[in-house]
Amino acid sequence: MTTSRAISRRRFLQAAGGSGVTILYLANGGKVVAQTPVAPTSFTEAPALAELVAAGTLPAVADRLPINPLVVEPTEAVGKYGGTWRTALLGGADTLWLARTVGYDYLLRYSPEWDEVVPGIASGYEVSPDNMTFTFTLRDGMKWSDGQPFSADDILFYVNDYYLNPDLNGALGNNPFTATKIDNLTFSVTFERPNGLFISNLGSSAGEPWTQYPKHYLGQFHETYNTTNLDQLVADAGVADWIELFRTRGSSIPGTPYNALWQNAELPRLHAWSMTTPYGDGDRVTFERNPYYWKVDTAGNQLPYIDNINFDVIQDAEVLLLKASAGEIDMHTRHINTLQNKPVLASTQESGQYHFIDLIQAIMNTGCFMLNMTHKDLAIREVFASKDFRVGLSHAIDRQEIIDTVYVSQGEPWQCGPRPEAPFYNETLAKQYTEFDVALANEHLDRVLPNKDGDGWRLRADGTRLTFVVEAATGQFPELIDVGTLVVGYWQNVGIDVQLRPEDRSLMFERTDANDHDAAIWPGGSGVLDALSSGYMYLPLSSSSRYGVAWSYWWTASASPAAEPVEPPEAVKAQYALYDQLTATSDPEEQYEQMRQILVIAQEQFYAIGISLPAPGYGIVKNTMKNVPASMFDATVYPTPGPSNTCQYFFDV
Repeated sequence: MTTSRAISRRRFLQAAGGSGVTILYLANGGKVVAQTPVAPTSFTEAPALAELVAAGTLPAVADRLPINPLVVEPTEAVGKYGGTWRTALLGGADTLWLARTVGYDYLLRYSPEWDEVVPGIASGYEVSPDNMTFTFTLRDGMKWSDGQPFSADDILFYVNDYYLNPDLNGALGNNPFTATKIDNLTFSVTFERPNGLFISNLGSSAGEPWTQYPKHYLGQFHETYNTTNLDQLVADAGVADWIELFRTRGSSIPGTPYNALWQNAELPRLHAWSMTTPYGDGDRVTFERNPYYWKVDTAGNQLPYIDNINFDVIQDAEVLLLKASAGEIDMHTRHINTLQNKPVLASTQESGQYHFIDLIQAIMNTGCFMLNMTHKDLAIREVFASKDFRVGLSHAIDRQEIIDTVYVSQGEPWQCGPRPEAPFYNETLAKQYTEFDVALANEHLDRVLPNKDGDGWRLRADGTRLTFVVEAATGQFPELIDVGTLVVGYWQNVGIDVQLRPEDRSLMFERTDANDHDAAIWPGGSGVLDALSSGYMYLPLSSSSRYGVAWSYWWTASASPAAEPVEPPEAVKAQYALYDQLTATSDPEEQYEQMRQILVIAQEQFYAIGISLPAPGYGIVKNTMKNVPASMFDATVYPTPGPSNTCQYFFDV
């Protein structure tokens, strides 16, 4: 990468795991990020791999590593080789836990503190001044798990032969891009419009596909590259055509939970462990150390430390809880870690020989009530659009009672605003109108609906009773039914004829996408840095913004929206203008400032009514497992525990 242009300012950061990163801000507005030279000058390996080298069946460790491997600074200490990590999957489609524990090896990665995107598979990158072109440098000598070279050709294969291939992938984004190979180790990505969030997104779970398409392997299943025996491979596999063949070998099958990354053991990968028993073959998924993994510790030991990972496939969460209580799980942060289960797990810590770690959840609210301010019934729309109406409903809620009865006294009253850990935390937005005060609630409601019928129900301007339904999805968040039941009771106490409608999640999404709902309840996500790319609770970015679905359709200008777009008020338009500025820059501080301004408007508008800030989550870790951070974030885009570098976990026995 060229750094010969004038440098306006320079700062040095520490990357995830301790590898130095230099960031150069250029006078013309561009930016260069690169990994500094690594410290180790010699390398060692696991004893089992050393035996293979001695036998002549595996190249020497220095020949398996890239010239500039990523150096990981251990959380506690340089580790020991050996051991098997025992964990579990729940049911037949729990690929998310696989991706989080084994699969977090992307071009870029989040730092453990979730405050920076740092080099990963790419050792550095450059951003053009207009935030439209991004140039990446790969690690020289890096290899797939089968020993074949990894290069820019693999990236171009993903972009041109998979992502942009309409037969294989129909889900193109709304900001088209192209990829260009500069040389074997360098490529660029150019968007039609500025994409200031591209770098951040590459560090999130959205970055996964860029590094999972080995051309040397998958080319044999692609019509562009195999002109000799592709028809025979299709016939041998018993599939309909080459498209289905390619998906079973390298990607996914639409409409199913299938993911070749976890169900094709032959697929080469860049992860610390390679799959030996795929998901779906029996009741255990297994992985073993990848001898070509591209990370080392500060002493030059090739990672990972742990030899194997076993994922038991368990159909019942209660069985998983029993295994954890018995000490048969070494590290886990899903399924069992509910507030209700914590006393159970706490009581068996000593006998099970494990301890808790803290999870800082990115979810900022246990439940956000969203009144549809783009309602198809204009009379209801007018009522819902009144801030006084929403403020009155908020003051009518006894949040502490909900926290005590539903969330075992864990959490605090909170509106739908970012968590305190977010760099753009807005305390006023988070705490306003959370006081339980029935008299104050009635005062606000009387300004909008002062008249009541003989039964005490509030009347609309046309003299008819205001009646509406709050939709709540069953299954995924069962506690929301309890929350919704309590809230409906509070609102009925102040004269609002409202009912709760529990329904299947898919039906709820279908109705809200079509703008057919009155109101809905859903947990408030995007509580930390994920707010930048998916802050749907703070401005109507998508149909997930169930308080303003039709406004989002106006903004996205979709050719075929699920409902008629509605032009938003000026305050919302002002937020859209700010968000356009946010996505046009790649400077984090500038993005944070734009988000702060967006949140000030969200505070003034008060779109949704929140219940409580979720209590800290937790996971369990075996006492003998080391280098696991005592605290980490927990989010979809920050795939816990991946950013903590699971490759440096080890057993001290």
